[in-house]
Amino acid sequence: MKAKKTIALVAHDNEKEALLSWALENKEKLRKHSLYATGTTGKLLQDKCDLKIRKLQSGPLGGDLQIGALITEGKIDLLVFFWDPLESQPHDPDVKALLRICAVWNIPIACNRSSADFMFSSPLINLSYDHEIKSFDHHHNRPV
Repeated sequence: MKAKKTIALVAHDNEKEALLSWALENKEKLRKHSLYATGTTGKLLQDKCDLKIRKLQSGPLGGDLQIGALITEGKIDLLVFFWDPLESQPHDPDVKALLRICAVWNIPIACNRSSADFMFSSPLINLSYDHEIKSFDHHHNRPV
């Protein structure tokens, strides 16, 4: 990872205000990085925080999957995803796939204000970081 990170921002409906509040407090830190967000969250953050954000589709329309695809392409370094653990989502399989792909590709995830605060208070947020990505050769070379 380079010092300037590419960060994906996502929030479920019940968590959008919490993410907005956190982003407002951290907008100068966020401004130093490249930002992606799912559609509705991205529009909210762009309008209220005056941040430059590449907006993808809304989560239920495939935005979570778009972020997952960007992760597999090595284009996302961190995920800040304020998700609602108590509310069933129509796109729960997409959310699970996104979290799984973060684990596969060793992408740090902040799932709430506390974890986002810890992530962004780390000195690593503004430094280059050589994170380990597992080799998948055994998977690609398996007999079919």
